[in-house]
Amino acid sequence: MIKQIEALLSFTTTKTLRPAVLDLVAELNENKSTTIQPNTESDLTVKKSHLIKDLEQIYESYTIERAHHYCTQLIKGLSKTKYSNYNDINLNRWKEYEDIETDSLWIFKNRDRSGAHNSKYWGNYIPQIPNQLLRRYTKPNHWVLDPFLGSGTTLIECKKLGRNGMGIELQKEVADIAEKNIDSQFDLVTKEIQTEIIHANSATVDLKPMMEKLQIPNFHFNIYHPPYWDIIQFSDSENDLSNAATLDEFLNQFKAVLNNTLPHLEKNRFFAIVISDKYEKGEWIPLGFKTMEMVQQLGHLLKSIIVKNFDTTKGKQNQEGLWRYRALAGGFYIFKHEYIFLFQKKN
Repeated sequence: MIKQIEALLSFTTTKTLRPAVLDLVAELNENKSTTIQPNTESDLTVKKSHLIKDLEQIYESYTIERAHHYCTQLIKGLSKTKYSNYNDINLNRWKEYEDIETDSLWIFKNRDRSGAHNSKYWGNYIPQIPNQLLRRYTKPNHWVLDPFLGSGTTLIECKKLGRNGMGIELQKEVADIAEKNIDSQFDLVTKEIQTEIIHANSATVDLKPMMEKLQIPNFHFNIYHPPYWDIIQFSDSENDLSNAATLDEFLNQFKAVLNNTLPHLEKNRFFAIVISDKYEKGEWIPLGFKTMEMVQQLGHLLKSIIVKNFDTTKGKQNQEGLWRYRALAGGFYIFKHEYIFLFQKKN
């Protein structure tokens, strides 16, 4: 395939080049596979549909110089791989990653319910959030830390994507639910992936013994999905952020979690905080941005503010009309989003 594309560089006019391009496209269309191995000396495979698009771009070029440029770029993309330090996305074939988000507005119509995922636990986030973040900021076999494990959504995605995961959960009964969910996410491809669950307080737990046991020098990505203050009360524990008496107390408790876990994140790696705002006594409380500012004050670099939509929460199921009336009567707007604050560790 690469030699055939290299041969296109010998044509001196688009008129003579185009029939040769059509022959290549016809040859690809005859292949029933959805992926192509363009070089038998390499393990690299590419999506056939994208390869055809690349050839169509060459065919549609107005000048032979532009056609040769596209040929050269395509040869490079089929013969060489280029990766960043943070993921396994081949940047020479970047167009093939259509399902990876790069915009700051995330709109997902439905929750991913594949595998072990379910929405039975009140307060878990949709699996698409960790899926997107893990694919952007980790590689296979990397270690991911989730200090607010909940029912295990992050570690389920870790297993699906071939990442190792460690989760910390304050409530024993919830940790048990997470363990069952994660264990049920069995896949032959990922069965060697390690997942560890720790029943502890993320603000005080000593992670070093477990990290030494598992030979983890540092984590490659941390993801934090804390309670949105007191919107949902998850337990009676004084260590539970959902029981914080004031906003300042919430921020201080969350800061303690960050101070205890971020030292184990490799320097210059990324971490994400998933959080929303709240509405109380007629006032919008910017919980998300207060949290963002607190993390910035710790010296970390804010890389992105992502807004993710959500349509119906468990607390508002079958109450759309009531909430619309309340909004019209009370002069406010209904929450339909949450934030994903992406940071890079700088100290």
